[in-house]
Amino acid sequence: MASITNEAVLDVSKDSSQPCQDSDSYVSVPFLQKLIAELVGTYFLIFVGCASIIVNKNNDNVVTLPGIAIVWGLALVVLIYSLGHISGAHFNPAVTIAFATTKRFPLLQVPAYISAQLLGATLASGTLKLIFSGKHDQFSGNLASGSNLQAFVLEFIVTFFLMFTISGVATDNRAIGELAGIAIGSTLLVNVIISGPITGASMNPVRSLGPAFVHNEYTGIWIFIVSPILGAVAGAWAYNTVRYTNKSVREITKSASFLKEAGRGGRQVV
Repeated sequence: MASITNEAVLDVSKDSSQPCQDSDSYVSVPFLQKLIAELVGTYFLIFVGCASIIVNKNNDNVVTLPGIAIVWGLALVVLIYSLGHISGAHFNPAVTIAFATTKRFPLLQVPAYISAQLLGATLASGTLKLIFSGKHDQFSGNLASGSNLQAFVLEFIVTFFLMFTISGVATDNRAIGELAGIAIGSTLLVNVIISGPITGASMNPVRSLGPAFVHNEYTGIWIFIVSPILGAVAGAWAYNTVRYTNKSVREITKSASFLKEAGRGGRQVV
């Protein structure tokens, strides 16, 4: 997920076991490329995911809850492998903030990343409003179907699970890094099935804020901002706790990739 300098989260081909250092340049061409990647990635994640919800509402639930969950999960998988090596594939302020608190992302870059993510989500929601106008204009944001406490706790738990998985598969060399995207997308898929009927499965402040801005619907919006951030920070720190090991780097990297072993007849070679 994070390289030693500017790489943020999901470059699965690099050694990401070390915390990142402060960026050497806050305004540079590579950094602008990262922001564009975050904007585009967030746009397509929100566009595809929310489109599945709108189509489902407008067509007698033809997509179904499992179908919506699959759309969100597959979209994230595709975007991670497409843009992870450029920006780290956050697409989520909660993820960005969580990695900044664990020193795996430059703190100075957090506001710019969040701004790009929020812009991408808002543009995606605006595009959907233009496409599905009139009676087909459905609200694809997040509304709690139960109590605020239930929604807050559920959002915290599923975001914790998501961030814990991200931390495990994309920042620890002992994990199979090449499968990080699949693991993270699968976690999102499971979380949508679990929490979708109750909260709309946000896990991402801009996923809620984008539709809220476009539709001017802010009921319970604080839940979908605060809870995912707290859940992500808790998940990142929880994994930091369990990842501690007394093994040397040489011992850890022996099992860093099943692909390396397969290429040598299954033998571990450093």
